[in-house]
Amino acid sequence: MNRSWGVRLSMTAAASALSLAFITGCSSDSDEGKKDTAADAKATPTAAAAPAAKASTAAELKKLLLATGDVTGYSVETTKELLPKSKAEGKADKVECGPLLWATLALPPGDTNVSANTSLKEDKKPATSGKPSLAASLDVNRTLVGLSSYEGDGATKAMKAVSDSATACAGGFTSTDADGEPTKISKVTTEKGTGGGDEALAFAETVDVEGSSMAVHGEVIRKGNTIATFYTINAAAYLQPNGKMPMNPPAIITAQLTKLK
Repeated sequence: MNRSWGVRLSMTAAASALSLAFITGCSSDSDEGKKDTAADAKATPTAAAAPAAKASTAAELKKLLLATGDVTGYSVETTKELLPKSKAEGKADKVECGPLLWATLALPPGDTNVSANTSLKEDKKPATSGKPSLAASLDVNRTLVGLSSYEGDGATKAMKAVSDSATACAGGFTSTDADGEPTKISKVTTEKGTGGGDEALAFAETVDVEGSSMAVHGEVIRKGNTIATFYTINAAAYLQPNGKMPMNPPAIITAQLTKLK
């Protein structure tokens, strides 16, 4: 079955949540609680001059990532193996589409090995009666957040790489995960996002899933020599014909930018 990496991520987390709920007896105190449609338009991020800077370390980036309590209504997921660890876990059939793909996987879109990522899940109270269901566990928004740091003007070059990627891949591309599972993106468009920082680029990918399609939203923002990426998914939407994906929550983006130096 042609599932995107995001579906598998959500199902892994949901399965973990269900296991925990059954172990704890399903306690009610559980912690589980304007688009630019011109595909050929050049995706130009809003820009400001970037000063030469020294890259942060991976340890420093980890401290800058959002933590539980930073954004009301969202918690950092603790389930292991939710996020990819390297670019080898996601490949595009067109080289020029790589930066865009990596941004959706919370990986560095530019040329650096200094990065950190996390997944934030909206807090939803469990059902007060009955057994927890897989469908209910899947119906939750998850935002993948990635930070990457660059020397000199590397962050500015990374933003340009994403912008060029969005333009070159407007007609779509196919990505393949580490298991060889393909996902077809039929269209990429730029759109209005939350913005902020020194440069910002928001985009929507039209993802083909089981004969239907939906737009999944991403945003890439530069603040100084740090790039922040955001990509929000809801697995329940993937499983519905022509389901609708949520936009990236402004509260998450604003909170993450506030933590960056």
